[in-house]
Amino acid sequence: MKEFSDIKLVISDFDGIFTDGKLTVYSDGSCSKQIDYKDIMAIAILLKKGIKFAVISGETSAAIDILKQKFPEIDVFQNIRKKIDILNNLLAKYGINKENVIYIRDDINDRECLEYVKNPVTVNNAHFSIKEITNICITKADGGQGAFREVIDALL
Repeated sequence: MKEFSDIKLVISDFDGIFTDGKLTVYSDGSCSKQIDYKDIMAIAILLKKGIKFAVISGETSAAIDILKQKFPEIDVFQNIRKKIDILNNLLAKYGINKENVIYIRDDINDRECLEYVKNPVTVNNAHFSIKEITNICITKADGGQGAFREVIDALL
């Protein structure tokens, strides 16, 4: 993991970063996802250090709602298809530029944002095409296995 400097905002996807990307569907139609508590602790550490955090997800998830309840100060965007617009809105909201952002994503629908920021990060089990982005940092951990915590530990 490379060293990061002057980071003011961390933006992450949810599925594939905080989770292993798998969805368990039960016979009654309910679903579940697992989150590594190390990653939740990393959010608390990040916020304590005064760094903003946002989740931009292409899906809607009760797990993301729970994160928002636990950390009301974070920015949460769900069911988003055009993520670059949200990214630019966050930069404007906080008065920062793309050099001050770590953006953590894992799949092809995230490519535009990963190529836009100075500090793109992906997980070890990301789609191969994302791992080929110039200047991308790849975690040792897979998504859902403490990869987000790995990034925050490197940052701090």
